[in-house]
Amino acid sequence: MPREILRRYGVQAALLGVAIVWGWSFVAVADAIVRYPMYAFLGWRFALASVAFVLFFPRALTRLSAANVKFGLIAGALLSAGYILQTWGLDGAIKTTPARAAFITGLYVIMTPALQAVWLRKRPRSSTVVGGVIAVIGLGIMGGVGSTWVLGDTLVVLCAVAFTLHMTFLGSGNGQIDVGVVTLLQLLTVSATCGVASAVKEHVGLPTDGGVIWALVITGVLASAMAFAVQTWAQQKLPPSRVAVILVMETAFGGLFGWAAAGKWPPAEVAGACVMFVGLMVAELMAARAPAAEHVLFESGVEGMPAPVSGSEPPSS
Repeated sequence: MPREILRRYGVQAALLGVAIVWGWSFVAVADAIVRYPMYAFLGWRFALASVAFVLFFPRALTRLSAANVKFGLIAGALLSAGYILQTWGLDGAIKTTPARAAFITGLYVIMTPALQAVWLRKRPRSSTVVGGVIAVIGLGIMGGVGSTWVLGDTLVVLCAVAFTLHMTFLGSGNGQIDVGVVTLLQLLTVSATCGVASAVKEHVGLPTDGGVIWALVITGVLASAMAFAVQTWAQQKLPPSRVAVILVMETAFGGLFGWAAAGKWPPAEVAGACVMFVGLMVAELMAARAPAAEHVLFESGVEGMPAPVSGSEPPSS
């Protein structure tokens, strides 16, 4: 019986584990950057992620090409902007809460197909419109009566925009890029960008705080390399749309862990977050059930939920 349960639900359980790790990482990062400078933390986080990725996928080093390198560096620059803005939003006197950051960041799942619709001058899918309206209503509730909008929230909104550009750019590869190589190059680019910024601005040594080191291991190894490995394996077992719907739970776990860690459950924030989560789920579920002619792909990022994008070619019969 346990073996049968594992066979039937093991993939889903593994994906849910990834969503839990991603959700918890908002709390881990917020706590770590109180003890260690932001750029240095990100630099070490993605350096560790790069090493772990090579251990998981050593063949990525043998498939480098000029096209993959160029594509990976551009995607890495966009990813760097997203993570810097997100982490900055969790830092200092301007900071937002990990719970709010999780839900606001998740808006890129809706913003990505909306941007692609504008970019390609295609009518936006009904899933984008319906889910987007619901999510925006939730965002308004979160920052409205009974709550306070801070600069950190705005920075995380900009982070969602950067992730939207990142996912849209990844979707423009049209299957012509090597996903493993490009993923490794993105990790290396974020590490190098933040490492240089830390060397110029922060002048800090190696991390020695146990909590910071633990956060680096969790976010660098589990949330990056291992999460990518699980996604790659899961997409061989389940339709990408089902993978996306499970991974959207990241936002819910981010909110739950954030509120639990703070020991506060602000009514407006919780209510707005719940409405936003409904919007994200509607967008993913409706996209997953799109007619075959619409050919919706689910583009996976380095870390975070897959976003639905329109395929450039019709699905093969």
